[in-house]
Amino acid sequence: MTSETEKPDAGFPPAGAAAGLKSAEEWRSVLAAFSHIVLVANSDVVDIASLQAQFPPTTLFIFFNKVYKVLDRPFHGHSLLISRGQPRGANIVYRGEVGEVVKFFPKTHFLGIMNIRLGLEEKLNAAADFQGAPTGHLDLVGFCSDFYTEGKTPTSGFAMALWLSDLKLPGAIVLAGFSARRSEKWKVVSVHDWTFEQTFLRLFARLGKIAIYGGVSTNAYAKLAERFPEIPPAEISLAVAEVLSERLGNTDAEVDKLISLTNVIRSTDNFLRRLKPKFLKKKKPEASGEQGGG
Repeated sequence: MTSETEKPDAGFPPAGAAAGLKSAEEWRSVLAAFSHIVLVANSDVVDIASLQAQFPPTTLFIFFNKVYKVLDRPFHGHSLLISRGQPRGANIVYRGEVGEVVKFFPKTHFLGIMNIRLGLEEKLNAAADFQGAPTGHLDLVGFCSDFYTEGKTPTSGFAMALWLSDLKLPGAIVLAGFSARRSEKWKVVSVHDWTFEQTFLRLFARLGKIAIYGGVSTNAYAKLAERFPEIPPAEISLAVAEVLSERLGNTDAEVDKLISLTNVIRSTDNFLRRLKPKFLKKKKPEASGEQGGG
């Protein structure tokens, strides 16, 4: 592990290299210097120390938004922060959290911030909004619109994995913590199609376009087809779909029961919320993080 006082690795992009970058070609010229590019999702399965130990010093680690959710100390290594625009701009800007986030990246190896947007309603911020941190921009409006689920928006992590793959970089692209698991700490918001993204990323991994840290488990259904070649793959797919449909239907029925049982609780909660004075209704900072960078 390097310290902040050590000099950056010779031949690598200097600290602050992200400043002013806008085009894919400009970004590629910087990213192509690294042997590995590891995308670190906002997930409770990520162990930063263990993760960093698995890769050489020539690795670039890409983080997303509120890194204090996965970092508890300064990160010494080549790093880049993705900050996605929202209708009000980047959330770390309008929530006044830029300083709290950037402090985790010592200047020696911090390339800077990549401010991105994926939809027309999303707003890019001026570099000055990031309080002096070196900032570049990437406009990806429409990047996934030709294939992504209609009415849903891609997560930043998913979009970046695909975009980096399209750049044909010499280094390996590795996803870490892209589990899409809901937990007490991490939310999995419904605006994204998590099932589609997980399916897509696993297929990409099996094609060798990206790698998933920890590997992709062997597909049991593929093994089933190998063991019983007399069963057409289409029949296996139909059987799987039938079972999943039945299980989902049973789950929906149980969820409906739970909703009915909690009607009184929710009505009471809504009533009490209406009684609160306005100054108590002010929204508190988010206590949970979103995987994939939002």
